[in-house]
Amino acid sequence: MQPVKKRLVACPKCSNLSEFSPSNAFRPFCSERCKLIDLGLWASEGYTIPEEIKPEHLTDEF
Repeated sequence: MQPVKKRLVACPKCSNLSEFSPSNAFRPFCSERCKLIDLGLWASEGYTIPEEIKPEHLTDEF
């Protein structure tokens, strides 16, 4: 039987290599710190998809 190779992936925040396996509780991140930074960006709406304002998006309140 051949030894199982560890699957290493780059952390989405800091690009450090980390093991992608059930033993890494923070996967795909390398640490809790990177995971929380990413969560904070989601919570503060730091990740957005730009979209043009359309007339139907505007309300009559203005």
